[in-house]
Amino acid sequence: MAIRLIRQNGDEILRKKAREVEKFDDKLRELADDMIETMHKNNGVGLAAQQVGILKRIVVIDIYDGKGPIVLVNPVITKKKGEHEVEEGCLSFPNQFAVLIRPKEIEAEYYDLDGKKKKIKAKDLLAQAICHETEHLDGILFIDNMLPGTLEVVTPE
Repeated sequence: MAIRLIRQNGDEILRKKAREVEKFDDKLRELADDMIETMHKNNGVGLAAQQVGILKRIVVIDIYDGKGPIVLVNPVITKKKGEHEVEEGCLSFPNQFAVLIRPKEIEAEYYDLDGKKKKIKAKDLLAQAICHETEHLDGILFIDNMLPGTLEVVTPE
């Protein structure tokens, strides 16, 4: 396992569309492990493969609810329900936060690391994280969907 470099705002890979994962092998498992380690090291809730320079449709999420991290390969959101305002940040935009409208609940389909198709129902923070990370896979960044005038830069102490 290794900590990978997180690509920062302005890196063109963040705007590219990731490719479907077709091979479920040890390299994919290693990537997922590295992404989880990198996300935890940086106190993140989610991380998409583009953010570590890999154009594959894989995201890792940990909302720190005691259930541990989840890995979603080729995720697709199939249903959205309700909406609410949330404050959001991104590991590729250190110390920057904005307000967005996100679904309150979502349903998604994805594959696990063994290539088994799965479904997930999520609400609140988990739904928000899945939306944020799946948008990364299409080259969409949270600043693209923020409510105008809500971007804040927080200076670390």
